[in-house]
Amino acid sequence: MKTSKAADIMTTNVVTATRDMVLTDVIALLLRWHISALPVVDDDNNIVGIVSEIDLVNVTLDGNARDTKVEEVMTTDLKSFGPNAEISEMVQSFSKHHLRRVPIVKGTKLVGIVSRRDILREMLRWYDRY
Repeated sequence: MKTSKAADIMTTNVVTATRDMVLTDVIALLLRWHISALPVVDDDNNIVGIVSEIDLVNVTLDGNARDTKVEEVMTTDLKSFGPNAEISEMVQSFSKHHLRRVPIVKGTKLVGIVSRRDILREMLRWYDRY
């Protein structure tokens, strides 16, 4: 089977959040773009966290989503990969850590994101070829 790398399948036009965004704005972005999480970046596009639907659901019903900032709920313990990471390596990490997506970084700069759906799409391409 073909060996692909993160750079071959990653989404590069990534919708992101910033630490100071309020949760209602994040919810609106997730719903608008039909995605389940946003990487959180600083002004220089360095990745500083990720905020997911579960992070939001855990606090928005008990708190005030209009006044709560992303930095208060985001996950900062991230698993990320470089653009040259093998898809097989990412799949193992997805399984082991129950991940739905991983940021693709060059140094600390966000350059893309790979989701389980991106991997499934690539698998289908492999099967269509063989």
